[in-house]
Amino acid sequence: MNRSIKPYIQVGTSGYSYTEWVDAGFYPKGIKSAHMLAHYAGTFSVTELNFTWYQMPKARMLERMRGQVPPEFRFAAKLTRTMTHEVASGEWRGQVARYREGIAPLMQSRQLVAVLVQLAPFFDRSPTNRRYLAALMDELAGLPLAVEFRHRSWMDDRVFAELSRRKITLVTVDAPDLPTLFPFLDVVTNPDLIYVRLHGRNLQGWRSGNMQKKFDYTYSDAEFEQLSGTIGQMAGEARSGVVFFNNHVRGQAVENGLRFKEKCL
Repeated sequence: MNRSIKPYIQVGTSGYSYTEWVDAGFYPKGIKSAHMLAHYAGTFSVTELNFTWYQMPKARMLERMRGQVPPEFRFAAKLTRTMTHEVASGEWRGQVARYREGIAPLMQSRQLVAVLVQLAPFFDRSPTNRRYLAALMDELAGLPLAVEFRHRSWMDDRVFAELSRRKITLVTVDAPDLPTLFPFLDVVTNPDLIYVRLHGRNLQGWRSGNMQKKFDYTYSDAEFEQLSGTIGQMAGEARSGVVFFNNHVRGQAVENGLRFKEKCL
């Protein structure tokens, strides 16, 4: 299997606090959710925080989390949904300030890999959305940013050039091949970081609209071969990178993450 990926590429999972991972054997039976991060950090060196999408990060909480992991452990944090999916006109700028305050402990400790700006599937490249995204990027300036497009209309060289100008990472997304979904691309827009999210290729699950079915997928070694070749090529154009498995439903993210580390790094 392809081992061309450089060793500074870190592998982790999108989220870590899943009770179903107890049944999958990753967490011991009876573990409390408050102890999951410390256990997780014994296996992986980076994670993607999901809870910051549902609610604003709080500095006190992130300080506690930092105390549960080694100093070299890294976090990526999703931008809160009120700035990406439920935007209220005129209110989002104040939310950016609150987000900055909450995420500050990770910035100060240099443990923040990136803020993931995960955009909605309905967020297409309309003039209104283009203006909003540009204004949002201006407000978030100074934070390490990675943008995940979900709508295919953003696949445009002018978009990639603007991300490069701003040194913002274009997230490479692996998902089912659906007409409107943003495709898997090997475009590097930030020489500091590549950011890869592997959602799985459950075509029927994505069409069902059921979140559990959507991410119920296990990558094969043949798919790892293809992915590692592309990621390895991208890694040659950047100083660091992260790969997150989001196929979490039955613990496949852990299984695939460990196998990817073993076979491809």
